[in-house]
Amino acid sequence: MKYESQRFVSRLTRDTLALILAGGRGSRLRDLTNWRAKPAVPFGGKFRIIDFPLSNCINSGIRRVAVLSQYKAHSLIQHVQKGWGFLRGEFNEFVELWPAQQRVDTSWYAGTADAVYQNLDIIRGHAPEYILILAGDHIYKMDYGEMIAHHVETGADMTVACLEVDLESAKAFGVMGVDEAGRVYDFKEKPQQPQHMPDRTDRALASMGVYVFNTQFLYEQLIKDADSPKSEHDFGKNIIPEIIGKYRVMAFPYRDTQTGTQAYWRDVGTIDSYWTANLELIGVTPELNLYDTQWPIWTYQEQLPPAKFIFDDDDRRGMAVDSMVSGGCIISGATVRHSLLYSNVTANSFATIEDSVILPDVDIGCKARLKRVVVDQGCRIPEGMVIGEDPEEDARRFHVSPNGIVLVTAEMLGAPLHYAR
Repeated sequence: MKYESQRFVSRLTRDTLALILAGGRGSRLRDLTNWRAKPAVPFGGKFRIIDFPLSNCINSGIRRVAVLSQYKAHSLIQHVQKGWGFLRGEFNEFVELWPAQQRVDTSWYAGTADAVYQNLDIIRGHAPEYILILAGDHIYKMDYGEMIAHHVETGADMTVACLEVDLESAKAFGVMGVDEAGRVYDFKEKPQQPQHMPDRTDRALASMGVYVFNTQFLYEQLIKDADSPKSEHDFGKNIIPEIIGKYRVMAFPYRDTQTGTQAYWRDVGTIDSYWTANLELIGVTPELNLYDTQWPIWTYQEQLPPAKFIFDDDDRRGMAVDSMVSGGCIISGATVRHSLLYSNVTANSFATIEDSVILPDVDIGCKARLKRVVVDQGCRIPEGMVIGEDPEEDARRFHVSPNGIVLVTAEMLGAPLHYAR
């Protein structure tokens, strides 16, 4: 029976437990993750990064989901509790939070595989037939039901979702070699000389960190890995390389179902990539369509009034051009161009904001000028402050990325120790 049968897919998704690994710090995002885990970082005006894999699960019909947290998880836990508690327990539907608890050892999670291993007793209690393992820090829209169906139809023990990347980018991924049938015969984590695809010498096949396992098979491999003193207890470094020569590991190409081309996927793991991915959203036809009613991105957002633009004098006009402005914002005689403003941002008279990403609860003082900046939550930009025009001056006060994007946090502006958010 083919996976096009909705009844077939719905049975598979109903028998699947999704585990979202959301414990990483994301240190390449610098000060944005000083007080929050990477999956809790805001993205797209009103969302958090964790909302994308969570929404993919719900939209795919997977209603049993666990979020595994560890690093500075307060804001992540708070967000999931507020925004993802709408499933019905009496139907065995849930989004559960599994913080690191030292359930089987006195250590914290040593790697991605260890994070799952330390929760095997909870997983056994849910008795799933398939386990879907997801990274909690990537931006994409994917129907996991198609991948699980592919896993079953090919008789796989494990299936790895993959995408095509250029050879330079491949150095940051797990790179796979596959045969004509899509079976994985080689896997190297972050290789310095990535193996190119058979038909594309300039491209490599990279793992997305999205895996489907037959449950009993996963149990066996995790227990075996836990008993190995030399293992780093990581799926990419240890589990996959160990099993590809002995078991059936299949690749699942991540493609747009309508065009057959590479689908949208972003790792917003650096300040430059984070800034770029946010500003891509304000284009006329962005690759990631947040207005897609067929595949909505769900989230929690407090009830806020509409954005307001005030003053219409020739020298003092509240306006935004080629921008996205979220609820609760007040553009009071300021000019916003090609920027994305998150919730509750106030831009005061004669301020200018250009090519910038402004996170929630920011107040921008009169006559301030911001260009090519990322401003973290809760900042108060003083009156007349100029950021983004003098790289040397910016570097003395803030963090400047390799591509010249300036990251501004409350601590950099002299505020006391920040709060979890």
